[in-house]
Amino acid sequence: MSNDLPRLAITPGEPAGIGPDIVLTLAQQTIPAKLVAFADPEILLQRASQLGLTIELHTYSSDKPNQLSPHQPGHLYVQPIAVSQPVISGKLNPANASYVLETLQQACQSCVNNHFDALITAPIHKGVINEAGIPFSGHTEFLAEKTSTKTVVMMLAIPGLRVALVTTHLPLSQVSAAITFSRLESTIQTLDSELKSKFGIDTPHILVCGLNPHAGEGGHLGVEEIVTIIPVLNKLRGEGVQLVGPVPADTAFTPSLLAGIDVVLTMYHDQGLPVLKQRDFGKAVNMTLGLPIIRTSVDHGTALELVGTGQASSNSLYCAIQMTLEIIMQNRSKR
Repeated sequence: MSNDLPRLAITPGEPAGIGPDIVLTLAQQTIPAKLVAFADPEILLQRASQLGLTIELHTYSSDKPNQLSPHQPGHLYVQPIAVSQPVISGKLNPANASYVLETLQQACQSCVNNHFDALITAPIHKGVINEAGIPFSGHTEFLAEKTSTKTVVMMLAIPGLRVALVTTHLPLSQVSAAITFSRLESTIQTLDSELKSKFGIDTPHILVCGLNPHAGEGGHLGVEEIVTIIPVLNKLRGEGVQLVGPVPADTAFTPSLLAGIDVVLTMYHDQGLPVLKQRDFGKAVNMTLGLPIIRTSVDHGTALELVGTGQASSNSLYCAIQMTLEIIMQNRSKR
């Protein structure tokens, strides 16, 4: 992309959820970028009416990218994609699952084709997509597949704390088997590389949690640390990666251990994310590292009970936009 205002592709996610609400709320603000929502315009207009928001939609055409103007509050460019069935606010409909994935597919491909600088995603509902008969575990895995990326890392960030995951949306019973030597090694390598390239951290310091209570207690509470985690850490230390651990997860987030740490790597989804979300829920940013594109997202779900009420906060989406713009500027400064 050129060095003009960044172009951001936005997917509003589940049409019956708060994704359209927070995108419309965001569109009322001043954003130093060019924004395009990949969505059904009728959904956005209907939801704007529910919320009492004034919005003027403009059709985006990939054939005429130069006609895309800087964002103005109360305006929004839209790449039209039609839902299969009418949307009822707060009511999930499996018939529209394919629409959700189509918005993601088109927005992702537009980023791969360099029509946009980054992708920002609003929340989806994994359950209703699976109910539609489409195997789906999340944005992270979907985007990895669509971009043919072998190793991606899910990381959430708030001011002063980043938490990354070795495994993402897996049942707890499957986590141990999924933490293999190669997976842990590639996860750490990707994390180290992306902190350097996207965040400008010359020498990232990574704190790694153990899997078991007390990091296995010398093998008495589990052997994954001895068999897999410690050997991987020792190998990568020999290659110059700055690693601390494995550290028991129950003390990993204490101030003394976090001093000088750039990211905490946890073994599974709920090992680290509750700590981060408790500290600053609604302002965290979810990011997929390792992709050939920049992708950020919100830290929350579809909140069906808040749809159309005006109570859904767009803070996390705004924070995702801000982080995205910082990363874009960081990348441009290196050219």
